[in-house]
Amino acid sequence: MAFSRRNFLKYAAMSAGGTLIADTPFFSARARAEAEGGNVRYVPTSCEMCFWKCGAIAKVEKDKDGKDVVVKLEGNPLHPQSMGRLCARGQAGIGQLYDKDRLKRPMIRTGERGDGKYKEVSWEEAFSYTAEKLKAIVAKEGPESVAMLSHGSPGDYFTILLKAMGSGNIAFSSYAQCKGIRDTAWELTYGHKPGSSCERVDLKNSRVIVLIGTHLGENMHNSQTQEFAEAVGNGCKIICVDPRYSTAASKASLWLPIKPGTDTALLLTWMNILITEELYDKAYIEQYAIGFEQLKEAVKEYTPDWCAKETDLPEADIIEAARDLGRYAPNVVIHPGRHVAWYGNDAQRSRATAMLNALLGTWGRPGGMWLPAKGKFPAFSDGAPEYPSTNKEKPPVIKGDYPFAGGEGLTQVVRDTIITGKPYPIKALFVCGTDMIKALPAPDLTRKAIANLELMVAVDIMPSETTMMADVILPECTYLERHDGLFKVEVREAGVGIRQPAIQPMYDTKPAWWIASELCKKMGLADYAVKDSWEERMKRQAKAWGISYEELVDQGYVSQPNSAAPYITADNQPVFKTPSEKIELFSADLEEHNFDPVPKYEPTEEPGKGMYRLLYGRSPVHTFSRTINDQWLWELHKENQVWLNKKEAEQLGLQDKQYVRLENQDKVVSERIQVKVTERIRRDCVYMVHGFGHNSERLSRAHKRGADDQQLITRYKVDPITGGTGMRVNFVKIIKEA
Repeated sequence: MAFSRRNFLKYAAMSAGGTLIADTPFFSARARAEAEGGNVRYVPTSCEMCFWKCGAIAKVEKDKDGKDVVVKLEGNPLHPQSMGRLCARGQAGIGQLYDKDRLKRPMIRTGERGDGKYKEVSWEEAFSYTAEKLKAIVAKEGPESVAMLSHGSPGDYFTILLKAMGSGNIAFSSYAQCKGIRDTAWELTYGHKPGSSCERVDLKNSRVIVLIGTHLGENMHNSQTQEFAEAVGNGCKIICVDPRYSTAASKASLWLPIKPGTDTALLLTWMNILITEELYDKAYIEQYAIGFEQLKEAVKEYTPDWCAKETDLPEADIIEAARDLGRYAPNVVIHPGRHVAWYGNDAQRSRATAMLNALLGTWGRPGGMWLPAKGKFPAFSDGAPEYPSTNKEKPPVIKGDYPFAGGEGLTQVVRDTIITGKPYPIKALFVCGTDMIKALPAPDLTRKAIANLELMVAVDIMPSETTMMADVILPECTYLERHDGLFKVEVREAGVGIRQPAIQPMYDTKPAWWIASELCKKMGLADYAVKDSWEERMKRQAKAWGISYEELVDQGYVSQPNSAAPYITADNQPVFKTPSEKIELFSADLEEHNFDPVPKYEPTEEPGKGMYRLLYGRSPVHTFSRTINDQWLWELHKENQVWLNKKEAEQLGLQDKQYVRLENQDKVVSERIQVKVTERIRRDCVYMVHGFGHNSERLSRAHKRGADDQQLITRYKVDPITGGTGMRVNFVKIIKEA
């Protein structure tokens, strides 16, 4: 292959520094190929190594046998979510494409669940077996007894199948385990989420950026990381609130190593300082907000001296940060965060973040939060009939008893229903593009739920532990081998991105749209199947949206004219989709459901003697557990470490890079893991990168490398407003004898 491991490592390092540019300026796929000549093609597409959906360009050459080979991936300069660059993960899509451990053919389980014994079958046999089992379950228990858990694009297609069957039990882990809590909190405050795939933070124009447990530079959300670097270069003040001195903290003018669990105390105190010292945007609040007087009264008790004791931060630093925000407002932003499922009181903390932004007048202001783009994307069903209604006597369980749970559903509630059979049985489960055991807290409960199923169907690219517990495995091809979308791109402007194949699917793998469509036919639901091919459907959708499909194929991204209106002007006023049509600092909706209408601080449980709070996060070269086995990324980060404060290490007699094990409060013991002895973390907590320690033997590189943080997250605290699962409520001690 023309793209060597050595070259990948070189390009990845250059990309991380933001220095990689294309060999030849990219104007269009056709023009670039013609300019270079020879047997080379350039294919614009959308990356799926994470969920940012960066615009990518695949360079395709012929090998000595005349077969198409992807030899390079680079960023599409026309696409606003990549801006000409890809991170290491984006470039390593080649590693996923050519991973020898990929799922290659459909399989049906022949042994006991979890023992790894399968037989390879044809697609016809796999579909017939699955449909027969599904029909029997539906006939006995009803369509609501079929559920789906997903993360990523495969779930979009299987949502069609389940809704066509009459089931609404569909849940995505991106809600309860990640950003759904945040989205709901901002909707309660502004009537809008703070962004879709991309948060609407105007970093490059900001004077002060506050990051609260947000690890820019480690989560590597491409365009946002580029803008963060630009902001730092422009002299923007960075205030980093984090128990750990993260990559972002290294760029900060003020690092606040807060005691875990006390973030809400800091936010409420900052609001009190802004109001008391009259540093808030009075005119903005008078014009656009309601509930200021209730907020003013509610935050009086949160004084700087009290906050200093509660958060373990210097009082002077708390005051200085608030005054910096007031001084430079409205060209400031408190980042909404992304993964916010921490302590079980997370909706109110996220609401406090939203309200602090409101006091500073950041919504719709340069350097703050830009307004939603004025894109127009008419609903497109491609002539499919409406879905049948779900059973009114057995409504979907996906929101549980949580009044503000979002439409993406609560994965743990589906899991609990599978285990208990209440309020009705769920006996069949589709798992699409997610490793449930690595994604949900309390993994033993996930295994227990799987054991209760009569049918589990996994649709995935890699043989994760969850996939290898399925009854039927349906191998999806990688994003470089399929059409997906069209994708709405909603940044400062609105536009459309495309995913299209660079090469034909390898082995006997298929795109998820085709798998779901064929199952629709097998289930007697052909009206919901794709009429011809997904590409033809994409052409019809492009026409309905008024864009040129040919231009999209050639350039990878097409913007919608006149859709950008990021800032408030006399002719561009913000629209708040709340009941009052204002920013709601006091929420009558929350009060009606017996929740605090203004956030209050609630202390969290603290670690006992000899225990440390377990914190977790991201690697800049990995996406959750999905990429640990990628042949290129594995070379960059093979196993994780546990960060431990230097003074604690000295007391325990531990040396840097010494192997240990972690034991949590429920006596669960991890695989061995290296200690990273550092002064960059508080003494009351430890930190590890999520996603390592795979149990699937079919993942030859990732198997048993590093320790699994999720294994240690046996407890979680549910947010009462949204149903999100707070997972930073586990504690570990360190065992030396590994």
